[in-house]
Amino acid sequence: MSGQLLIEIRVRPHASRNKVGGTAGDPPRLVVAVQAPAVEGKANEAVIKELAKAFDIRARDFIIVFGELARDKRLLVSGDIDRLSQRYLELQQPATFQQRLDL
Repeated sequence: MSGQLLIEIRVRPHASRNKVGGTAGDPPRLVVAVQAPAVEGKANEAVIKELAKAFDIRARDFIIVFGELARDKRLLVSGDIDRLSQRYLELQQPATFQQRLDL
């Protein structure tokens, strides 16, 4: 079923590497770490690019609807709602010990 999913994220700019996964804050938000600095929209571009990879969809399927200039953002994601919801939940899970070793 096609539609839109609202997701909440927390951006960590200037990270050592790009990564999507885990949660931070209350209420919990999906963490998106990017190497790009938070200037002139560079971090937002990197965030959307990393989310597109993580969800395996196109970058143009993401729209920032709240928090364009903040670390906490809300995005609308277009696509198959069931698949997007499942992937969103998977990405929010804490990393296992093996996954941490693979980093």
